[in-house]
Amino acid sequence: MTLENLLKIGQLKSHATSKEEVQRLLASARRNLADAEVEAISTETRFDSAYKAIMQASLVALMANGYRPDTSRPGHHVTTIQSLPTTIGLPSARMVVLDVLRRKRNLADYTGDWIDETLMESSIAEAKALLRDVEAWLQEHKPGLLEE
Repeated sequence: MTLENLLKIGQLKSHATSKEEVQRLLASARRNLADAEVEAISTETRFDSAYKAIMQASLVALMANGYRPDTSRPGHHVTTIQSLPTTIGLPSARMVVLDVLRRKRNLADYTGDWIDETLMESSIAEAKALLRDVEAWLQEHKPGLLEE
């Protein structure tokens, strides 16, 4: 589904981003990744911090393309993650991995399911990779949104 189709069905809204907005979100994603690396906190909290970085990086990608999710509608996390192949050309297989992490986070939040060390480490690795990918895409396609 295209971003325009998601706009038509109300999952996305048009959005004119700014360098300042992008920089705030990228800085927040980096802080969340740093928090995820703190070994003194629980695996659940570390996982949540890495997942938040994934969402922030995904949101930057969407905003850099002129959209934002409609957060008043259910499914905005799904929409944000599943738009990555369109927004930055992320391979679909990687998007599927990120979507699995989204589902695990949702399950843990609403059922209290345990987040094990392996899943937590995977979320940190995926968040780091996605942040690099988004920054590389911005550098190539929207360099004006990056710090100079």
